[in-house]
Amino acid sequence: MPKIRHLAIKTKNPERLAKFYEEVFGMKCIHSEKSGARYMSDGYLTLAILRNRGDAAPSGINHFGFQVDDLADVEAKLAKWDEPVTERPSTRPFAEHRAMDPDGNLFDISVHGYDDVEYAADRQAKARKAPEKQPA
Repeated sequence: MPKIRHLAIKTKNPERLAKFYEEVFGMKCIHSEKSGARYMSDGYLTLAILRNRGDAAPSGINHFGFQVDDLADVEAKLAKWDEPVTERPSTRPFAEHRAMDPDGNLFDISVHGYDDVEYAADRQAKARKAPEKQPA
């Protein structure tokens, strides 16, 4: 069963909010970006704290993310709902794909997971190094 392993929230002050989650809940910063985004973890769930740049844009939940074992299976199920899966930019370190539910709520889909920082180039390098499977 896919697991929710990621939640992203927007805020005007990511550093302050990261400090709050660190001090109150003991979360650890596992990654930060030039944009000010902070990625916190409790050892299971990764919380992305993203800078809210728009004046009128509300702060709050931006998206959440599932870790899955079989992307093709999830894509097939989403197709039955007429919901396409798109690739995330190669500069995103945690999720490889994105989709939305019928109400327009965005969610990420990752086979790689949310525990380690790994960009598309890292995944491609791993794939090149992996031994090819021989047909049975």
